[in-house]
Amino acid sequence: MQAILDRIGRRFRNGSLEFRATDGRSWMFGQGEPRAVLRLYRPAALLPMLLSPELRFGEGYMDGVWEPLDGDLLRVFEVVMHMLGSVEIGPLEQLFQVALSRLRELNSPIGARRNVSHHYDLDYVLYADFLDRDLHYSCAYFRDPGMSLEDAQQAKCAHIAAKLDLRPGARVLDIGCGWGSMALYLAQRFGARVTGITLSQEQLRIARERAAERGLGRQVEFRLEDYRLTEGEFDAIVSIGMFEHVGRPQYQAYFQQARRLLRPDGTMLLHTIGRSTPPAVCNPWIRKYIFPGGYIPSASEMTAAIEPTGLILADLEVWRLHYARTLEEWNRRFQARREQIASRMGERFCRMWEFYLLVSEAGFRWSDLVVFQAQLTRTRERLPLTRDYLYTGRSAGEAQTLRAARQA
Repeated sequence: MQAILDRIGRRFRNGSLEFRATDGRSWMFGQGEPRAVLRLYRPAALLPMLLSPELRFGEGYMDGVWEPLDGDLLRVFEVVMHMLGSVEIGPLEQLFQVALSRLRELNSPIGARRNVSHHYDLDYVLYADFLDRDLHYSCAYFRDPGMSLEDAQQAKCAHIAAKLDLRPGARVLDIGCGWGSMALYLAQRFGARVTGITLSQEQLRIARERAAERGLGRQVEFRLEDYRLTEGEFDAIVSIGMFEHVGRPQYQAYFQQARRLLRPDGTMLLHTIGRSTPPAVCNPWIRKYIFPGGYIPSASEMTAAIEPTGLILADLEVWRLHYARTLEEWNRRFQARREQIASRMGERFCRMWEFYLLVSEAGFRWSDLVVFQAQLTRTRERLPLTRDYLYTGRSAGEAQTLRAARQA
């Protein structure tokens, strides 16, 4: 067994995993430091798991095949990220993987709705158990080190609102509105008239309930609608954590549709997980269990799709460790409610979910995951020449008026 693992593990140079069976036997996989030790409960599952580690390693944890000897699952992922970062993929293998991945990202309207339902039509109480009070399921913005998750999510909303530069009564489209958090924020804080669209029946139900509870039923409209079918003209478009579900074959159509929907003097803010490395493929475990049809874009893929549409990339901001902190807090809250969640969803689901939260945190801490905020306009004059207005508490319009007054 060890000889076979040595042969497979030659590709993984920076890091190693030691598997210790309950009968005292042990096996090493990989090379050198960093290192983590795993308790192996089913030795017969080790070889199949390591022949296809990107899928079966996660399945092995879900099925109770292994667990960290010291209970520190995040440490295991730190080692795994270093190991994966040392792997060199040949050009032909990479070409094949990318081609196959793109086929799996062909998200037709029917397929997109099915994929969204897989993740977002889960028990709403699950999300309420680990998200902030306002149900933001995306990266928070820790503007100050001591911020709570609730405050950091509100800081994210304020930062995005500043980038949208909303005028009173602005008509806003929220593509992938979730449970309505950003739409309700813009309506309450800025008097915007917001249309939120989602493909999740459960999110739609909750968003409508929340709007009614806050007396915003006439100001905010939520629809079960694919972005490709949306009609109208909007002063601003916001899309938070939805672009990861679009799929590369649809990138061009996505941005072309955004341009059609955005008024000539409008602003769009796209907030998405991205990668700081060249284009790659979706992790097969994430694709199967968490986000089917999804893909994390590199900056080059995103900007290449924007450029032919006539939209102008006015600003691109990169957040590095904000999502690691967000995921750390989500997992802390999830663990605090784990017993109750297991009673509803089952132990295997809980192991899947904590694997998802922690491997994602590790991806932001030790691999190539980041968050992109792309600010898009249709005209060069729409926004000020610098970012100063984002940090003064004033809108871009107010900042421009003040500058004009000083010059006069």
